Amino acid sequence: MGAEMSDTRAPWSRPGAPAPARPARALALLGTAQVTLIFTITMIGVPLPAIGRQFGVGRPELVLLSAAYGLSFSGLLLFGGRLSTRYGGRPTLTAGLAVFAAASVASAVAPGFGALALARFTQGIGAALIAPAAMVLLREVFPGPGRYRRAMATWGGLSVLGATAGVVLSGAVTALGSWRLVFGVPVLVAGLALPLVPRLLPAGRPGTRTPLDLPGAALATGGITLLDLGLVMAGDRAWSSPAVAAPLGCGLAALAGFLAVEARGRDPLLPPAFLADRRRAAALMVAGLSAAATTVACLFLPLYLQQIRGWSAPRTSLAFVPYAVALIAAGRAAGRLVERLRAPAVILVGLTFAACGLFLLAPLDPHTPYPTGLLPGLLLLPVGVALTFSASAVLATAGVPPAQTGLAGGVFNTAIELGPTAGVAVASALAAARTGHVAPAMSPAGATSDGYGWSFGATGLALALLATLIAVAVLPRRHTSVTTPETEGDRP
Repeated sequence: MGAEMSDTRAPWSRPGAPAPARPARALALLGTAQVTLIFTITMIGVPLPAIGRQFGVGRPELVLLSAAYGLSFSGLLLFGGRLSTRYGGRPTLTAGLAVFAAASVASAVAPGFGALALARFTQGIGAALIAPAAMVLLREVFPGPGRYRRAMATWGGLSVLGATAGVVLSGAVTALGSWRLVFGVPVLVAGLALPLVPRLLPAGRPGTRTPLDLPGAALATGGITLLDLGLVMAGDRAWSSPAVAAPLGCGLAALAGFLAVEARGRDPLLPPAFLADRRRAAALMVAGLSAAATTVACLFLPLYLQQIRGWSAPRTSLAFVPYAVALIAAGRAAGRLVERLRAPAVILVGLTFAACGLFLLAPLDPHTPYPTGLLPGLLLLPVGVALTFSASAVLATAGVPPAQTGLAGGVFNTAIELGPTAGVAVASALAAARTGHVAPAMSPAGATSDGYGWSFGATGLALALLATLIAVAVLPRRHTSVTTPETEGDRP
Protein backbone atom coordinates (compact mmCIF):
# COMPACT_ATOMS: atom_id res chain seq x y z
CA MET A 1 0.00 0.00 0.00
CA GLY A 2 2.98 2.33 -0.18
CA ALA A 3 6.18 3.19 1.61
CA GLU A 4 4.41 4.21 4.77
CA MET A 5 3.17 0.64 5.14
CA SER A 6 6.62 -0.95 5.45
CA ASP A 7 6.87 -0.54 9.23
CA THR A 8 4.58 -2.69 11.32
CA ARG A 9 4.11 0.17 13.75
CA ALA A 10 2.79 3.16 11.83
CA PRO A 11 3.74 6.59 13.17
CA TRP A 12 0.15 7.41 14.11
CA SER A 13 -0.15 4.27 16.24
CA ARG A 14 1.33 6.13 19.23
CA PRO A 15 -1.24 7.53 21.65
CA GLY A 16 -1.91 11.16 20.86
CA ALA A 17 -0.26 10.92 17.43
CA PRO A 18 -1.94 12.63 14.48
CA ALA A 19 -4.41 10.87 12.24
CA PRO A 20 -3.13 8.89 9.24
CA ALA A 21 -1.82 10.87 6.29
CA ARG A 22 -4.19 9.05 3.94
CA PRO A 23 -7.54 9.05 5.70
CA ALA A 24 -9.26 7.72 2.56
CA ARG A 25 -7.69 4.33 3.26
CA ALA A 26 -8.86 4.41 6.85
CA LEU A 27 -12.38 5.34 5.71
CA ALA A 28 -12.32 2.49 3.18
CA LEU A 29 -11.34 0.00 5.89
CA LEU A 30 -13.94 1.20 8.39
CA GLY A 31 -16.62 1.50 5.70
CA THR A 32 -15.99 -2.02 4.45
CA ALA A 33 -16.39 -3.32 7.98
CA GLN A 34 -19.69 -1.43 8.40
CA VAL A 35 -21.06 -2.69 5.07
CA THR A 36 -20.13 -6.24 6.06
CA LEU A 37 -21.95 -5.98 9.38
CA ILE A 38 -25.21 -5.11 7.62
CA PHE A 39 -24.53 -7.55 4.78
CA THR A 40 -24.34 -10.30 7.39
CA ILE A 41 -27.91 -9.53 8.47
CA THR A 42 -29.52 -9.98 5.05
CA MET A 43 -27.17 -12.54 3.50
CA ILE A 44 -28.93 -15.44 5.18
CA GLY A 45 -32.38 -14.69 3.76
CA VAL A 46 -32.02 -16.48 0.43
CA PRO A 47 -30.22 -19.60 1.83
CA LEU A 48 -32.73 -20.14 4.68
CA PRO A 49 -34.85 -22.74 2.85
CA ALA A 50 -31.74 -24.77 2.04
CA ILE A 51 -30.59 -24.56 5.67
CA GLY A 52 -33.98 -25.77 6.83
CA ARG A 53 -33.86 -28.75 4.48
CA GLN A 54 -30.32 -29.74 5.48
CA PHE A 55 -30.95 -29.58 9.24
CA GLY A 56 -34.56 -30.75 9.11
CA VAL A 57 -36.02 -27.73 10.92
CA GLY A 58 -39.22 -25.81 10.29
CA ARG A 59 -40.31 -22.20 10.17
CA PRO A 60 -40.07 -21.37 13.93
CA GLU A 61 -36.44 -22.45 14.06
CA LEU A 62 -35.62 -20.56 10.87
CA VAL A 63 -37.21 -17.40 12.25
CA LEU A 64 -34.96 -17.61 15.31
CA LEU A 65 -31.92 -18.35 13.17
CA SER A 66 -32.66 -15.34 11.00
CA ALA A 67 -33.01 -13.13 14.09
CA ALA A 68 -30.11 -14.54 16.17
CA TYR A 69 -27.50 -12.17 14.75
CA GLY A 70 -29.68 -9.08 15.13
CA LEU A 71 -30.72 -9.93 18.69
CA SER A 72 -27.20 -9.74 20.09
CA PHE A 73 -26.14 -6.98 17.70
CA SER A 74 -28.92 -4.57 18.68
CA GLY A 75 -28.94 -5.54 22.34
CA LEU A 76 -25.26 -4.91 22.99
CA LEU A 77 -24.65 -1.77 20.92
CA LEU A 78 -25.00 0.70 23.79
CA PHE A 79 -22.57 -1.33 25.90
CA GLY A 80 -20.25 -1.58 22.90
CA GLY A 81 -20.26 2.20 22.73
CA ARG A 82 -19.28 2.45 26.39
CA LEU A 83 -16.45 -0.07 25.87
CA SER A 84 -15.17 2.03 22.96
CA THR A 85 -15.07 5.07 25.24
CA ARG A 86 -13.41 3.24 28.13
CA TYR A 87 -10.81 1.22 26.23
CA GLY A 88 -10.43 3.19 23.00
CA GLY A 89 -11.73 2.68 19.48
CA ARG A 90 -8.91 0.62 18.05
CA PRO A 91 -8.67 -2.02 20.82
CA THR A 92 -12.45 -2.43 20.82
CA LEU A 93 -12.55 -2.71 17.03
CA THR A 94 -9.79 -5.31 17.08
CA ALA A 95 -11.59 -7.39 19.70
CA GLY A 96 -14.85 -7.15 17.78
CA LEU A 97 -13.23 -8.21 14.51
CA ALA A 98 -11.62 -11.21 16.20
CA VAL A 99 -14.95 -12.35 17.68
CA PHE A 100 -16.75 -11.69 14.39
CA ALA A 101 -14.17 -13.63 12.36
CA ALA A 102 -14.19 -16.64 14.70
CA ALA A 103 -18.00 -16.74 14.79
CA SER A 104 -18.19 -16.48 10.99
CA VAL A 105 -15.87 -19.47 10.61
CA ALA A 106 -17.96 -21.38 13.16
CA SER A 107 -21.10 -20.53 11.17
CA ALA A 108 -19.59 -21.81 7.94
CA VAL A 109 -18.64 -25.18 9.45
CA ALA A 110 -21.55 -25.58 11.89
CA PRO A 111 -22.44 -29.29 12.17
CA GLY A 112 -26.02 -28.69 13.26
CA PHE A 113 -28.77 -26.13 13.67
CA GLY A 114 -27.97 -25.32 17.33
CA ALA A 115 -24.31 -24.68 16.57
CA LEU A 116 -25.25 -22.43 13.65
CA ALA A 117 -27.71 -20.41 15.75
CA LEU A 118 -25.12 -19.96 18.51
CA ALA A 119 -22.47 -18.91 16.00
CA ARG A 120 -24.84 -16.34 14.47
CA PHE A 121 -25.59 -14.95 17.94
CA THR A 122 -21.84 -14.67 18.59
CA GLN A 123 -21.38 -12.89 15.28
CA GLY A 124 -23.78 -10.24 16.60
CA ILE A 125 -21.66 -9.80 19.74
CA GLY A 126 -18.64 -9.04 17.58
CA ALA A 127 -20.69 -6.67 15.42
CA ALA A 128 -21.89 -4.77 18.51
CA LEU A 129 -18.24 -4.04 19.34
CA ILE A 130 -17.23 -3.13 15.79
CA ALA A 131 -19.98 -0.66 14.88
CA PRO A 132 -19.56 1.97 17.64
CA ALA A 133 -15.76 1.55 17.70
CA ALA A 134 -15.67 2.28 13.96
CA MET A 135 -17.54 5.55 14.52
CA VAL A 136 -15.11 6.52 17.29
CA LEU A 137 -12.20 5.90 14.93
CA LEU A 138 -13.94 7.79 12.13
CA ARG A 139 -14.04 10.85 14.38
CA GLU A 140 -10.32 10.47 15.08
CA VAL A 141 -9.44 10.05 11.40
CA PHE A 142 -11.48 13.15 10.48
CA PRO A 143 -11.10 15.45 13.51
CA GLY A 144 -12.17 18.64 11.70
CA PRO A 145 -15.94 19.31 11.98
CA GLY A 146 -16.42 19.89 8.25
CA ARG A 147 -14.49 16.80 7.17
CA TYR A 148 -16.18 14.71 9.83
CA ARG A 149 -19.60 15.85 8.63
CA ARG A 150 -18.75 14.88 5.05
CA ALA A 151 -17.41 11.53 6.23
CA MET A 152 -20.63 10.89 8.16
CA ALA A 153 -22.68 11.67 5.04
CA THR A 154 -20.79 8.89 3.28
CA TRP A 155 -21.04 6.64 6.33
CA GLY A 156 -24.81 6.96 6.49
CA GLY A 157 -25.29 5.28 3.12
CA LEU A 158 -23.17 2.24 3.95
CA SER A 159 -25.81 0.41 5.98
CA VAL A 160 -28.40 0.32 3.22
CA LEU A 161 -25.67 -0.63 0.74
CA GLY A 162 -24.76 -3.60 2.93
CA ALA A 163 -28.39 -4.71 3.16
CA THR A 164 -28.77 -4.58 -0.62
CA ALA A 165 -25.48 -6.40 -1.19
CA GLY A 166 -26.73 -9.19 1.05
CA VAL A 167 -29.78 -9.70 -1.16
CA VAL A 168 -27.90 -9.42 -4.46
CA LEU A 169 -24.86 -11.54 -3.59
CA SER A 170 -26.39 -14.23 -1.40
CA GLY A 171 -28.54 -15.59 -4.20
CA ALA A 172 -25.61 -15.66 -6.60
CA VAL A 173 -23.26 -17.29 -4.07
CA THR A 174 -25.86 -19.86 -3.01
CA ALA A 175 -26.40 -20.82 -6.65
CA LEU A 176 -22.71 -21.74 -6.89
CA GLY A 177 -23.00 -24.47 -4.27
CA SER A 178 -23.60 -24.82 -0.57
CA TRP A 179 -25.25 -22.12 1.58
CA ARG A 180 -22.10 -22.25 3.70
CA LEU A 181 -20.28 -20.24 1.04
CA VAL A 182 -22.13 -17.03 1.99
CA PHE A 183 -20.23 -16.97 5.28
CA GLY A 184 -17.00 -16.68 3.33
CA VAL A 185 -17.64 -12.95 2.85
CA PRO A 186 -17.54 -11.95 6.56
CA VAL A 187 -14.66 -14.40 7.15
CA LEU A 188 -12.66 -12.79 4.32
CA VAL A 189 -13.39 -9.19 5.35
CA ALA A 190 -12.62 -9.73 9.04
CA GLY A 191 -9.51 -11.76 8.26
CA LEU A 192 -8.12 -9.05 5.97
CA ALA A 193 -9.13 -6.19 8.26
CA LEU A 194 -7.39 -7.45 11.41
CA PRO A 195 -3.79 -6.96 10.21
CA LEU A 196 -4.67 -3.62 8.59
CA VAL A 197 -6.13 -2.05 11.74
CA PRO A 198 -2.78 -1.10 13.38
CA ARG A 199 -1.41 0.07 10.03
CA LEU A 200 -4.27 2.27 8.84
CA LEU A 201 -6.07 3.43 11.98
CA PRO A 202 -4.87 5.79 14.72
CA ALA A 203 -4.46 4.63 18.28
CA GLY A 204 -6.38 7.75 19.23
CA ARG A 205 -7.01 9.05 22.70
CA PRO A 206 -6.23 6.70 25.57
CA GLY A 207 -9.22 5.07 27.20
CA THR A 208 -10.98 6.84 30.03
CA ARG A 209 -11.86 5.70 33.53
CA THR A 210 -15.53 5.99 32.69
CA PRO A 211 -17.49 3.40 34.72
CA LEU A 212 -19.03 0.61 32.68
CA ASP A 213 -22.48 1.14 34.27
CA LEU A 214 -23.09 -2.61 34.45
CA PRO A 215 -26.65 -2.32 35.87
CA GLY A 216 -27.62 0.00 33.03
CA ALA A 217 -25.84 -2.20 30.48
CA ALA A 218 -27.64 -5.32 31.73
CA LEU A 219 -31.05 -3.64 31.65
CA ALA A 220 -30.47 -2.07 28.23
CA THR A 221 -29.14 -5.29 26.70
CA GLY A 222 -31.91 -7.42 28.18
CA GLY A 223 -34.63 -4.92 27.34
CA ILE A 224 -33.62 -4.35 23.73
CA THR A 225 -32.98 -8.07 23.11
CA LEU A 226 -36.35 -9.11 24.57
CA LEU A 227 -38.18 -6.35 22.72
CA ASP A 228 -36.47 -7.41 19.50
CA LEU A 229 -37.37 -11.06 20.15
CA GLY A 230 -41.02 -10.20 20.78
CA LEU A 231 -41.20 -8.27 17.52
CA VAL A 232 -39.60 -11.18 15.66
CA MET A 233 -42.12 -13.60 17.15
CA ALA A 234 -44.96 -11.30 16.05
CA GLY A 235 -44.15 -12.12 12.44
CA ASP A 236 -46.67 -14.97 12.29
CA ARG A 237 -48.31 -15.00 15.73
CA ALA A 238 -51.00 -12.92 17.35
CA TRP A 239 -49.65 -10.02 19.39
CA SER A 240 -51.55 -11.36 22.40
CA SER A 241 -49.92 -14.81 22.25
CA PRO A 242 -47.47 -15.66 25.08
CA ALA A 243 -44.57 -16.01 22.62
CA VAL A 244 -45.05 -12.36 21.65
CA ALA A 245 -46.57 -10.70 24.71
CA ALA A 246 -44.12 -12.16 27.26
CA PRO A 247 -40.86 -10.93 25.68
CA LEU A 248 -42.46 -7.62 24.70
CA GLY A 249 -43.73 -7.02 28.23
CA CYS A 250 -40.48 -8.06 29.89
CA GLY A 251 -38.47 -6.02 27.40
CA LEU A 252 -40.52 -2.88 28.01
CA ALA A 253 -40.24 -3.40 31.78
CA ALA A 254 -36.46 -3.77 31.52
CA LEU A 255 -36.20 -0.62 29.41
CA ALA A 256 -38.33 1.28 31.92
CA GLY A 257 -35.94 0.12 34.64
CA PHE A 258 -33.02 1.19 32.45
CA LEU A 259 -34.42 4.71 32.11
CA ALA A 260 -34.94 4.91 35.88
CA VAL A 261 -31.37 3.76 36.57
CA GLU A 262 -29.93 6.16 34.00
CA ALA A 263 -31.85 9.13 35.45
CA ARG A 264 -30.18 8.57 38.83
CA GLY A 265 -26.75 7.42 37.67
CA ARG A 266 -23.66 9.61 38.01
CA ASP A 267 -22.20 8.46 34.69
CA PRO A 268 -25.07 6.79 32.83
CA LEU A 269 -24.68 4.60 29.79
CA LEU A 270 -27.23 6.78 27.98
CA PRO A 271 -27.49 10.28 29.48
CA PRO A 272 -31.15 11.43 29.25
CA ALA A 273 -30.03 14.77 27.82
CA PHE A 274 -28.47 13.00 24.83
CA LEU A 275 -31.87 12.25 23.33
CA ALA A 276 -33.41 15.57 24.40
CA ASP A 277 -32.08 17.30 21.29
CA ARG A 278 -35.08 17.61 18.95
CA ARG A 279 -33.06 17.26 15.75
CA ARG A 280 -31.07 14.28 17.00
CA ALA A 281 -34.27 12.50 18.05
CA ALA A 282 -35.77 13.20 14.61
CA ALA A 283 -32.64 11.86 12.89
CA LEU A 284 -32.81 8.62 14.88
CA MET A 285 -36.49 8.19 13.95
CA VAL A 286 -35.61 8.74 10.30
CA ALA A 287 -32.74 6.25 10.43
CA GLY A 288 -34.90 3.59 12.07
CA LEU A 289 -37.85 4.02 9.70
CA SER A 290 -35.61 4.19 6.62
CA ALA A 291 -33.95 0.96 7.71
CA ALA A 292 -37.40 -0.56 8.16
CA ALA A 293 -38.44 0.52 4.66
CA THR A 294 -35.28 -0.97 3.18
CA THR A 295 -35.80 -4.25 5.00
CA VAL A 296 -39.47 -4.52 4.04
CA ALA A 297 -38.53 -4.05 0.38
CA CYS A 298 -35.47 -6.32 0.47
CA LEU A 299 -37.39 -9.05 2.34
CA PHE A 300 -40.89 -8.99 0.89
CA LEU A 301 -40.08 -8.25 -2.74
CA PRO A 302 -37.75 -11.28 -3.14
CA LEU A 303 -40.45 -13.40 -1.48
CA TYR A 304 -43.05 -12.04 -3.89
CA LEU A 305 -40.82 -12.78 -6.88
CA GLN A 306 -40.01 -16.31 -5.73
CA GLN A 307 -43.31 -17.34 -4.13
CA ILE A 308 -45.84 -15.57 -6.33
CA ARG A 309 -43.93 -15.27 -9.61
CA GLY A 310 -41.86 -18.45 -9.32
CA TRP A 311 -38.53 -16.77 -10.03
CA SER A 312 -35.27 -18.50 -9.14
CA ALA A 313 -32.92 -17.12 -6.49
CA PRO A 314 -30.30 -15.92 -9.04
CA ARG A 315 -32.96 -14.21 -11.16
CA THR A 316 -34.37 -12.54 -8.04
CA SER A 317 -30.92 -11.27 -7.14
CA LEU A 318 -30.50 -9.83 -10.64
CA ALA A 319 -33.76 -7.93 -10.22
CA PHE A 320 -32.09 -5.92 -7.46
CA VAL A 321 -29.08 -4.88 -9.54
CA PRO A 322 -30.77 -1.60 -10.68
CA TYR A 323 -31.68 -0.98 -7.03
CA ALA A 324 -28.02 -1.33 -6.05
CA VAL A 325 -26.82 0.90 -8.90
CA ALA A 326 -29.30 3.64 -7.97
CA LEU A 327 -28.29 3.32 -4.34
CA ILE A 328 -24.58 3.76 -5.08
CA ALA A 329 -25.21 6.72 -7.39
CA ALA A 330 -27.46 8.48 -4.88
CA GLY A 331 -25.04 7.76 -2.05
CA ARG A 332 -22.23 9.46 -3.94
CA ALA A 333 -24.37 12.56 -4.45
CA ALA A 334 -25.82 12.63 -0.93
CA GLY A 335 -22.79 14.21 0.72
CA ARG A 336 -22.78 17.17 -1.67
CA LEU A 337 -26.51 17.64 -1.22
CA VAL A 338 -26.18 17.67 2.57
CA GLU A 339 -23.48 20.34 2.26
CA ARG A 340 -25.62 22.47 -0.05
CA LEU A 341 -29.15 21.99 1.33
CA ARG A 342 -28.44 20.99 4.96
CA ALA A 343 -29.43 17.69 6.51
CA PRO A 344 -33.11 18.33 7.44
CA ALA A 345 -33.98 19.41 3.89
CA VAL A 346 -32.21 16.37 2.40
CA ILE A 347 -34.07 14.12 4.84
CA LEU A 348 -37.37 15.60 3.67
CA VAL A 349 -36.47 15.04 0.01
CA GLY A 350 -35.28 11.50 0.73
CA LEU A 351 -38.40 10.52 2.66
CA THR A 352 -40.55 11.82 -0.19
CA PHE A 353 -38.64 9.80 -2.80
CA ALA A 354 -38.68 6.65 -0.66
CA ALA A 355 -42.41 6.95 0.05
CA CYS A 356 -43.14 7.40 -3.66
CA GLY A 357 -41.04 4.34 -4.46
CA LEU A 358 -43.00 2.19 -2.01
CA PHE A 359 -46.31 3.56 -3.29
CA LEU A 360 -45.27 2.51 -6.81
CA LEU A 361 -44.64 -1.04 -5.55
CA ALA A 362 -47.92 -1.24 -3.63
CA PRO A 363 -50.24 -2.12 -6.59
CA LEU A 364 -48.28 -5.24 -7.58
CA ASP A 365 -50.20 -8.39 -8.51
CA PRO A 366 -49.21 -11.85 -9.84
CA HIS A 367 -48.75 -10.39 -13.34
CA THR A 368 -47.10 -7.03 -12.66
CA PRO A 369 -44.46 -6.48 -15.38
CA TYR A 370 -40.97 -5.87 -14.08
CA PRO A 371 -39.91 -3.01 -16.43
CA THR A 372 -42.97 -0.80 -15.91
CA GLY A 373 -44.48 -2.13 -12.68
CA LEU A 374 -41.53 -2.90 -10.40
CA LEU A 375 -38.49 -1.11 -11.80
CA PRO A 376 -39.70 2.49 -11.19
CA GLY A 377 -40.20 1.75 -7.50
CA LEU A 378 -36.89 -0.09 -7.34
CA LEU A 379 -35.18 3.07 -8.61
CA LEU A 380 -36.97 5.69 -6.54
CA LEU A 381 -36.79 3.83 -3.21
CA PRO A 382 -32.98 3.47 -3.08
CA VAL A 383 -32.48 7.10 -4.06
CA GLY A 384 -34.70 8.12 -1.17
CA VAL A 385 -33.15 5.87 1.47
CA ALA A 386 -29.60 6.80 0.39
CA LEU A 387 -30.44 10.46 1.00
CA THR A 388 -32.18 9.85 4.31
CA PHE A 389 -29.45 7.61 5.71
CA SER A 390 -26.68 10.04 4.78
CA ALA A 391 -28.48 13.09 6.13
CA SER A 392 -29.70 11.37 9.30
CA ALA A 393 -26.16 10.19 10.11
CA VAL A 394 -24.96 13.79 9.88
CA LEU A 395 -27.86 15.14 11.94
CA ALA A 396 -27.62 12.42 14.62
CA THR A 397 -23.93 13.12 15.28
CA ALA A 398 -23.91 16.92 14.86
CA GLY A 399 -22.63 18.69 17.96
CA VAL A 400 -21.70 15.45 19.75
CA PRO A 401 -18.48 15.97 21.75
CA PRO A 402 -15.63 13.58 20.92
CA ALA A 403 -16.00 11.82 24.27
CA GLN A 404 -19.55 10.80 23.33
CA THR A 405 -18.79 9.52 19.82
CA GLY A 406 -18.97 5.91 21.02
CA LEU A 407 -22.34 6.64 22.59
CA ALA A 408 -23.56 8.26 19.35
CA GLY A 409 -22.39 5.23 17.39
CA GLY A 410 -24.21 2.85 19.70
CA VAL A 411 -27.45 4.85 19.65
CA PHE A 412 -27.44 5.42 15.88
CA ASN A 413 -26.77 1.75 15.11
CA THR A 414 -29.40 0.67 17.65
CA ALA A 415 -31.98 2.73 15.75
CA ILE A 416 -30.88 1.08 12.51
CA GLU A 417 -31.16 -2.39 14.07
CA LEU A 418 -34.50 -1.94 15.86
CA GLY A 419 -36.20 -0.21 12.94
CA PRO A 420 -36.26 -3.22 10.59
CA THR A 421 -37.48 -5.65 13.25
CA ALA A 422 -40.34 -3.38 14.26
CA GLY A 423 -41.08 -2.46 10.66
CA VAL A 424 -41.34 -6.04 9.44
CA ALA A 425 -43.52 -7.01 12.42
CA VAL A 426 -45.93 -4.11 11.90
CA ALA A 427 -45.99 -4.50 8.11
CA SER A 428 -46.77 -8.21 8.49
CA ALA A 429 -49.55 -7.45 10.97
CA LEU A 430 -51.08 -4.87 8.63
CA ALA A 431 -50.88 -7.27 5.72
CA ALA A 432 -52.54 -9.98 7.80
CA ALA A 433 -55.33 -7.61 8.82
CA ARG A 434 -55.90 -6.73 5.17
CA THR A 435 -55.75 -10.19 3.61
CA GLY A 436 -56.21 -12.68 6.42
CA HIS A 437 -52.73 -14.00 5.72
CA VAL A 438 -49.39 -12.99 7.14
CA ALA A 439 -46.69 -12.43 4.55
CA PRO A 440 -43.63 -13.24 6.65
CA ALA A 441 -40.21 -14.36 5.67
CA MET A 442 -39.51 -17.98 4.81
CA SER A 443 -43.18 -18.95 4.59
CA PRO A 444 -44.67 -19.62 1.14
CA ALA A 445 -47.93 -20.75 2.68
CA GLY A 446 -50.60 -18.09 2.75
CA ALA A 447 -48.50 -15.40 1.06
CA THR A 448 -50.44 -13.24 -1.40
CA SER A 449 -49.39 -10.46 -3.73
CA ASP A 450 -52.07 -8.30 -2.12
CA GLY A 451 -50.47 -8.85 1.27
CA TYR A 452 -47.03 -7.85 0.03
CA GLY A 453 -48.43 -4.81 -1.76
CA TRP A 454 -50.30 -3.73 1.36
CA SER A 455 -47.04 -3.93 3.32
CA PHE A 456 -45.31 -1.66 0.82
CA GLY A 457 -48.17 0.83 0.87
CA ALA A 458 -48.34 0.95 4.68
CA THR A 459 -44.58 1.48 4.97
CA GLY A 460 -44.73 4.22 2.34
CA LEU A 461 -47.51 5.92 4.30
CA ALA A 462 -45.38 5.82 7.46
CA LEU A 463 -42.53 7.52 5.57
CA ALA A 464 -44.90 10.16 4.21
CA LEU A 465 -46.23 10.90 7.70
CA LEU A 466 -42.69 11.18 9.05
CA ALA A 467 -41.81 13.56 6.20
CA THR A 468 -44.75 15.73 7.21
CA LEU A 469 -43.57 15.69 10.83
CA ILE A 470 -40.04 16.68 9.78
CA ALA A 471 -41.41 19.51 7.63
CA VAL A 472 -43.56 20.87 10.46
CA ALA A 473 -41.38 20.28 13.52
CA VAL A 474 -37.77 20.46 12.30
CA LEU A 475 -37.40 22.52 9.14
CA PRO A 476 -39.00 25.79 10.28
CA ARG A 477 -36.64 26.24 13.22
CA ARG A 478 -33.05 27.20 12.90
CA HIS A 479 -30.29 25.91 15.14
CA THR A 480 -29.42 28.86 17.33
CA SER A 481 -26.78 27.51 19.71
CA VAL A 482 -23.58 29.54 20.03
CA THR A 483 -20.79 28.31 17.84
CA THR A 484 -17.38 27.60 19.34
CA PRO A 485 -14.10 26.72 17.64
CA GLU A 486 -14.90 23.06 18.33
CA THR A 487 -18.39 23.14 16.90
CA GLU A 488 -17.81 25.57 14.03
CA GLY A 489 -18.84 23.91 10.79
CA ASP A 490 -20.48 21.04 12.67
CA ARG A 491 -24.02 22.32 12.35
CA PRO A 492 -26.02 20.29 9.79
